[in-house]
Amino acid sequence: MILVIGEKPSVGMALAKVLGAGNRKNGYLEGKDILVSWCLGHLAEYAMPEVYGEQYQKWDFSDLPIIPEQWRLVIAGEKKEQFEILKGLLNRDDVEYVVNGCDAGREGELIFRRVYDLSGSRIPVRRLWISSMEDQAVREGFEHLKDAQEYADLCTASICRAQADWLVGMNATRAFTTKYFKKLSVGRVQTPTLAMLVERQDRISNFVKETFFKAALSGNRLLALSESMDNEAECDALVERCQGKPAVVSKVRKTVRKTAPPKLYDLTTLQREANRFFGYTAQETLKELQALYEAKLVTYPRTDSQYITSDMKLTAYELLGKLPSVLPFLPAGCIRRNVDSIINDAKVTDHHALLPTKEAMGKDWNSLPEKQRNILTLITQRLAQAVSEDHVFEDTDVEVQCEGSAFKAKGKKVLQAGFRQIEDAFRKEYRQGNRDGERPDSEGSVFPPELFEGMQIPHVSMEKTRHFTSPPQPYTEDTLLLAMERAGNKEFDVDTEKKGLGTPATRAGIIEKLIRSGYAVRKGKQIIPTKDGCDLVSVLPDYLKSPSMTAEWENRLLQMERGQLDGVVFMKEIMELIDRMLAECSQIPAEELNRFHPKEKIGVCPVCGSPVYEGKKNFYCANRECAFALWKESRYLTGMRKTIDKHMAQELLSSGRTRVTDFYSQKKGRNFTADLLMEASDGRANFKLEFPKKNQKNRKR
Repeated sequence: MILVIGEKPSVGMALAKVLGAGNRKNGYLEGKDILVSWCLGHLAEYAMPEVYGEQYQKWDFSDLPIIPEQWRLVIAGEKKEQFEILKGLLNRDDVEYVVNGCDAGREGELIFRRVYDLSGSRIPVRRLWISSMEDQAVREGFEHLKDAQEYADLCTASICRAQADWLVGMNATRAFTTKYFKKLSVGRVQTPTLAMLVERQDRISNFVKETFFKAALSGNRLLALSESMDNEAECDALVERCQGKPAVVSKVRKTVRKTAPPKLYDLTTLQREANRFFGYTAQETLKELQALYEAKLVTYPRTDSQYITSDMKLTAYELLGKLPSVLPFLPAGCIRRNVDSIINDAKVTDHHALLPTKEAMGKDWNSLPEKQRNILTLITQRLAQAVSEDHVFEDTDVEVQCEGSAFKAKGKKVLQAGFRQIEDAFRKEYRQGNRDGERPDSEGSVFPPELFEGMQIPHVSMEKTRHFTSPPQPYTEDTLLLAMERAGNKEFDVDTEKKGLGTPATRAGIIEKLIRSGYAVRKGKQIIPTKDGCDLVSVLPDYLKSPSMTAEWENRLLQMERGQLDGVVFMKEIMELIDRMLAECSQIPAEELNRFHPKEKIGVCPVCGSPVYEGKKNFYCANRECAFALWKESRYLTGMRKTIDKHMAQELLSSGRTRVTDFYSQKKGRNFTADLLMEASDGRANFKLEFPKKNQKNRKR
């Protein structure tokens, strides 16, 4: 008997259908010599700190760092039943080996490994690694199952990623929360992403609009502009000097340029364009894409490649042959077959670029939900663009001389539409009510056909134009995904394979977590940091919010996947970072720690001169090296049924005395009035009483 475990019920059932396991049982399907079951996504997660010790139920800086000696996994209550089913299947005597059929990536490896380890099973593991859920792809995958040991490095990377996230998140969150008395949630990837949002918002908030001017020259159907000028008077003088004067075309330079077709989509690029065209969030796109994958209509979603392999050449031709029937809006005869341009074996590691499947080509797309239909169309037209011709155009740079000053104009003339023909047809089909569907680049000025060097313009008209500098634009889902993908690029060597912040599979979740945490909000398509988000970034050290450092970690995880880095080395670096963070946290000045809860200064310490603040049980000196404190309750005052309140503390600190009218005398059984005097000559508060009447008794502590 063979056991197959998929990542989700829908995947498990799809696999069971191909494998002939049609007999439905509780939590699995059975066929001849085969059992098929499924996880429910992440069945098991690392336990919270309090599981490792009761002391962690209370957040206390002195208990940090929290570093589990033995990592513990826990299963969410609603998933325990399915885990027990899997545990039973994994320990059946008649099961020869288990096939890990979870998604073919780092997270799929982690999901399976946790369940397998928790079950206590020791049966052999084999790996199903496929890029499509089509029946034929599944059959071929089972014909070429791999030994799980071949993916040991991928498994190590997945475990190290999860443990690093736990260690940084739990320790940094507790450290900064307990220090600042405010919930500050820190994440290994989440926080650098938030820092990019905050940095952009700071630039927008601090932007100062500046005015500049240009002189516009027109004549003979030609419009040319001067250089920008900060001085309005200078621009006015140029306009006046040239008004009505003759001019000559001093330069006409024509250059033929080419724009290559775009590459196929990887997940991040698709998420960006789905946001740009349709306003979908990254999470929405991933969700609908996963549904399309499970419906066998697209290839594996969580890919970071934009190419296919050489053995897929015939498949690409077959798909191209069906494109006219599924993309009826494309102009007749526009689909080319330059398939070699999308093939690059060296740039395909685990999964190739996103493609529609053969099965999708025979599907009635109108039966699909709108979001799935739009995403499938986006992927399919991108294939048509990627194998099309270059977009060829002629750039024209023109210079006009008038009264010793130069004016310039640019123009563009399309010589070959190439892939733009497909792009424009798609935009036209889907741009209704969507201005962002318009292509941003301009065709440039249209010049008169008789334009040539030396052409005279007898009389020019002049006009001053006023312009303003623009602030940076807030991030959208599109531009934030691009920034996450490119994070740290400048710090890497040219030959380093870069991964940025997170992975294509996790970036959508990171953005959503920032929204859920209240650190960012969506305003239309824009993503804006909240005050809480800005507060968090303001107190964290650079290395915890550095996109470059986090991108370097992601690159090291990639090296680990490929067996180029030992996981022990990576985790040692994480431990060192936590030690550094805690050491620096312990040195944060008291004044800084009160930034979110400004405390009223009660007075000045009589010992060292530092501010004194009110605490829960005392009035304490802000100087940690000073031991002075006024305790609200003391043995000296308890017998007189008195505690020191805020008013008394202020008077004691300012003059060394305070009058109290309700001291209680146990001996006489009544209240009395006296002045409470304080001395702190030895660094401690010492008290005595002074009575306002003559022959007063002194009572000294």
